[in-house]
Amino acid sequence: MHNPECLPECLPDCLPDYLPMISVIVPARNEEANIADCLYTLLAQGEAVEILVADDNSQDRTAAIVGEFVREVRNLKLVSVPPLPNGWTGKNHALHVAVPESIGEWLLFTDADTRHSEGALRGLVRWAETARLDLVSCSPPQQTETWWEKAVIPQVYQLLARLFPFERVNDPADPMAAANGQFILIRREAYFRIGGHQAIRGETLEDVALARRAKRAGCRIWFGPGDGIVSTRMYQTFSTMWEGWTKNLFLLFGRDQRAVRRTAAGLAFRYWLPPLSGVLLLPAGHSMAWLGVAALAYSIWEHLRYYRRLSGPGKLATTFLLAPGAFLLFLLLLNSQRRYSRNLGIDWKGRRYPAGN
Repeated sequence: MHNPECLPECLPDCLPDYLPMISVIVPARNEEANIADCLYTLLAQGEAVEILVADDNSQDRTAAIVGEFVREVRNLKLVSVPPLPNGWTGKNHALHVAVPESIGEWLLFTDADTRHSEGALRGLVRWAETARLDLVSCSPPQQTETWWEKAVIPQVYQLLARLFPFERVNDPADPMAAANGQFILIRREAYFRIGGHQAIRGETLEDVALARRAKRAGCRIWFGPGDGIVSTRMYQTFSTMWEGWTKNLFLLFGRDQRAVRRTAAGLAFRYWLPPLSGVLLLPAGHSMAWLGVAALAYSIWEHLRYYRRLSGPGKLATTFLLAPGAFLLFLLLLNSQRRYSRNLGIDWKGRRYPAGN
C-alpha cells in the first residue's frame, strides 16, 4: 500500500488501468462570476467524469450560464435545488439534493470558486483506489490578488495548519479529523454509510463534520495540500471575506473561547504591538529608546520567520503585510466569537443562520 503522505510524488506511478465513475457536484448560489471558469477546468478532467451543478436558488445568471454549457456538453447536468428547509444550511441541502441525481462510485464535492488541474482528478481517484482510502480532501493553494487577501489568507491557513496538522488527521489511530469543503472526494458507499449530508444538515462547518463522521466510522481519510490538483480564490470582496471567516473561525476552534482569546492575544503581542511600540518608543528619549530598538528587532525577526514559511510568488509583499494582516485576523477572531457566543446569527450568501449550529 502506498503511503498517503506522499500523494504528490506517488500520483504518476501508482495508477491502475481501471477508472471508476466520478461524479463532481458543485453547489452554486449566485456564482455567475465563477461558475464558467470552474466548469471549463472540470470538463478537462476527461472520461468517466460527470458534473452536476446544484443551483441553490441563485438570484443572478448562474443557472443560465450552466444551461448554456448543458446544451453543448453531454456529461453536465443542472440540478435545481428546492427552497431551503428549516434546520439545514444551504450548502448541505444543495449537495444532499444533488447526490441522488449522480451515478459515480466516487463523489467530489467542490466549490464554484475552484480551478482544477487538467486530468488531476482521475489520477487522484486512481491513487485513492490503490491506497484504499475512503475520503480524500485537499487544501487548495489560495490565489490572493488584493492587499487584504494577501494580509489575511496566508495567516489563516498557517493557523489552520497548527489546528489540524495533516499528519494527525491522516493517522488512523488519532481521533483528529478534518477536511476542506472546497475539495472533498469520497466513496459513494462511505458517503451513504455515514449518513451523507443529511446527518450533518445543520452544521455550518460541514467539511470537518463530514470528516469526523467518516473517521469515527472507520473510514480511511487523507488530508493534504492541493498543489497540482486544485486552486482557488476564496473571496473577491472584503465583505465576503469578513462574512466567511466570521462564519468559520470560532467553529474551527471548537467553540473554545479561551483558545480564541489566547490566539488573538498572541497575534497582538507577536505581530502588531512590537512594531507599533518600536515606532512610539524610539523618539521617547535615551531611557526608552533601547526598548524601541528591541521591539523593532523582535518584529524584524518575526517577519523573517513568516517569510520563510510562505511559498509562491509575492512572498516579500505578503511579508510586509504581516502586521496589518494580524490585526485584521485579531478582529475576525473576536468578531466570530462574539457572533456565536451572543447568538447573534451568521450571515452567508444572503442567508441568516442561527449561531447555535
